[in-house]
Amino acid sequence: MTIKLILASASPRRREILENAGLKFDIVVSNADENIETSGITPEMAVQEIALLKGAEVAKKLQSVNNLRQIVIAADTVVTLDGRIMGKPADRTAAREMLESLSGREHKVMTGLCIWDMSSGKGVTAYEETGVTFKRLDRNTVEEYLNTGEYADKAGAYGIQGKGSLLVKKLRVIIIMLLVCL
Repeated sequence: MTIKLILASASPRRREILENAGLKFDIVVSNADENIETSGITPEMAVQEIALLKGAEVAKKLQSVNNLRQIVIAADTVVTLDGRIMGKPADRTAAREMLESLSGREHKVMTGLCIWDMSSGKGVTAYEETGVTFKRLDRNTVEEYLNTGEYADKAGAYGIQGKGSLLVKKLRVIIIMLLVCL
């Protein structure tokens, strides 16, 4: 049986990760509503739930094909500070406030992952966590970063794979996997 991977994301970074791993895959972008009720659940569970919603939404779009095992890969990333999820900034002002609140402090970046097997109709979720400590950011540094435009559509108002890496003082990788079989 042939296996076909489907990435449920338009993220250039997620595409790059799979390409660098030497994997061949198709892209089917998820249109799942990522605005979930987060009161009463941990950020770890929230990020997995959003990844699951994305994977399930793409799985519903796909048709079952004989002799083809389709595996959907979906992910979501959140930034948390003091246990509170920081979403994507609505505008430059919100991005500035986020970056200033992260200045000189450690926060967590969590990525939830969902692997959805079309042949069984089941998904598995997991997450990983990284502690990120920002340098002390002065107003000029924040404004220069905002001028790059990188903050747009990024959890916590920065992207570490780009110029946002210049804001980082230290990384502490904490790999935690919590698998939930559905």
